[in-house]
Amino acid sequence: MNARATGSSLLVLLPLAAACGDGPASESEHLPSVTAAVVEAVDLHEEIRASGDLQARLHTTIAAEIEGRVTEISVDEGGSVAAGAVVLEIDPERRQLELAAGHAQLAQAQANLAKEHRQTERIRKLHTQNVSSEQQLEEAETALLLARSRVEAERAALGVAARARADASVTAPFAGLIARRSVQLGEFVQPGKPLVELVALDPLEVVFSLTELDTERVRDGQRIEVSVGAFPDRVFHGVVNFISPTVDPATRTLRIKAEIANDEGHLRPGLFARVSLGVSPRSGVTMVPEEALIQRSEGAVLFKIGPDNRVKRIAVTTGAHDAERIEVRGEVAPGERVVQRGHGGLADGAIVAVREGPPHAVAAQRSAESEGTEL
Repeated sequence: MNARATGSSLLVLLPLAAACGDGPASESEHLPSVTAAVVEAVDLHEEIRASGDLQARLHTTIAAEIEGRVTEISVDEGGSVAAGAVVLEIDPERRQLELAAGHAQLAQAQANLAKEHRQTERIRKLHTQNVSSEQQLEEAETALLLARSRVEAERAALGVAARARADASVTAPFAGLIARRSVQLGEFVQPGKPLVELVALDPLEVVFSLTELDTERVRDGQRIEVSVGAFPDRVFHGVVNFISPTVDPATRTLRIKAEIANDEGHLRPGLFARVSLGVSPRSGVTMVPEEALIQRSEGAVLFKIGPDNRVKRIAVTTGAHDAERIEVRGEVAPGERVVQRGHGGLADGAIVAVREGPPHAVAAQRSAESEGTEL
């Protein structure tokens, strides 16, 4: 009887034990399965590269400042001009006549002023002798004041005429080439009408941008190398002469300008340029596999795996690339684990089932764990 009771108890307990043994397995089957990678500290010899455009340091459109007919054109498209050289004339003879008329009117006003001055002095003497009345004196002084005002007005008008005569001869503000001419001989132009487009080709500037992680590695006066597709076998040298004081909040990049000598005239504004700032050695660069990154509207994010296999979503900034790895900066350190695959649909704070990652990641993880055990 005791043997039967014992056997029956065993038969009842065995299914229960089996059911209890299946509990953890079935629970782990419902956890998100991910592949982990260990964050690494890498020594890099990185060449800082960027792309940009060549631009002219001096580039302007010369417009008409007076109205009139174009009576002479001294240059054509593609021609070179020196600083201060006359590019074209806008009816200078008419402006010269206006200037001569202005001189004559000023001389007339000055003569009238002298006459009114003599008249006023005579009235004052007569007034002291009680010969002229107070009203006559006031009228003489008023006429003298009007004569002086007339002289000032004519002098100002003469200045305007002189300026118009000078503007009739359109000159180049700097030495360069005529990139475009917008008027023809005999054409009547109004103030503001574009006349010629002038560009200086030596020196040129290359304008490019660097990521915010590279901003600390560029300085004013730094030498750079520039290559363009038009001359694949040549390297042009430049010097950084401008670093924007602010980072663009939309692109998180810093705008840089460098001056390039172009005395041979091979380079042209608008060419696409590749810029090299040289090799920069860096040690202990924090890197993760590129596929561990998730791009969001607010930037790049990672899922960091804690000791209890609970993931934490962290925002990072990215930098250099090296062998399918990418530099990250943020709340992550070498030796920690991040989700490399399987992060689709993960929520912050979720518990995951970690699978073994690629061989190099597993080896790095085991090395880190063994070092921790030894400690």
